[in-house]
Amino acid sequence: MNKSCRIAALLLAGFFAVSCAPTAAPLSDDDVAILEELTESYRQAVLAGDAAAVAAMYTPDATEMPANFPVREGGAAILAAYEAQAGMMHEFRVTPVATHGVGDLAYQRGTWAGTFAMAGLAEAIADTGKYLQIAERQGDGSWLWTAVIWNSDLPLPGQQ
Repeated sequence: MNKSCRIAALLLAGFFAVSCAPTAAPLSDDDVAILEELTESYRQAVLAGDAAAVAAMYTPDATEMPANFPVREGGAAILAAYEAQAGMMHEFRVTPVATHGVGDLAYQRGTWAGTFAMAGLAEAIADTGKYLQIAERQGDGSWLWTAVIWNSDLPLPGQQ
């Protein structure tokens, strides 16, 4: 068999191996509902200033990339950040726009709006933004976030 035939045979064998491999199932309606409930639980925990409840929604090695703050890597860093920010949010809405995934991996994107107060500011700040969350199904069937990024729609000073 010449070299061209061997390459063609290997490519054909590889194609059949890939096409016969099992594929992961898309998320079920129950999975989507659970992920949206996780987002609602987050909203409630943030409003309650419950940093431990928020941190429990992340995997131990999760990463959170918030607007205007350094990256938070790991559960301890996420817990510490939410402890420091407890009680800042006065109003907070989260609206999932799309939740998709396959197998044990899912993502959700959406929007948020809130009003928060910070030490040193005379008035509370109203803000809106968007988020993207990546979740992994755990061994017990629950879902936890492994990566979250969120940011603000407010323009930077001087860009108004």
